[in-house]
Amino acid sequence: MPLFDEDDLTITYHVVVNHEDQHSIWPMGRDIPDGWRSTGFTGQIDACLAEIERVWTDMRPLSLRKAMDAAVI
Repeated sequence: MPLFDEDDLTITYHVVVNHEDQHSIWPMGRDIPDGWRSTGFTGQIDACLAEIERVWTDMRPLSLRKAMDAAVI
C-alpha cells in the first residue's frame, strides 16, 4: 500500500525543497522527510505542482549551479 494516493484530490500537500533546491510535494499530516523543508506553500496537488513549476525554473541542483557560476570567467 502506498504512503498516499496522488489521485486523491482531497489531500492537502506541502511544497517541499531540499538542500539542492530541488522541489517536491509531501502530504500534510505526515512528517516531512529528513533533508527536506516546507516552503510554506500548501494546497491540493494541482496548485502545488503549479507553484513548483512557477518557482523551480532551473532544474540543475544548486551545487552544480554554484560550480558553473564559479567557473565562468
